Amino acid sequence: MILYPNEEGKKFDHDYYANNHMPMVAKLFGEPLKSYTIEKGISVRTPEEPASYIAIGTFYFDQLSEYERAFGANADKILGDIPNYTNIQPIVQISEVVK
Repeated sequence: MILYPNEEGKKFDHDYYANNHMPMVAKLFGEPLKSYTIEKGISVRTPEEPASYIAIGTFYFDQLSEYERAFGANADKILGDIPNYTNIQPIVQISEVVK
């Protein structure tokens, strides 16, 4: 899971992220990647309160080791593309889907 905090003065190009970055990463990850999702932050408790995260991207793999191999082999390309859509320092969280 890659979380992009919604910070004052930061930019995020949702179109580029959805139509260029994430498909590129999916292609680089190849067959071990089962699926991915893209979420655009809207708000928190009420519509007037801005979302904590402007965007969240999630990749699904069967095994952590598959992600580690796929990312490690492509890290330079993936990280090098980030300035094309944001100046936000992303937060990476690895989780296990329980249900």
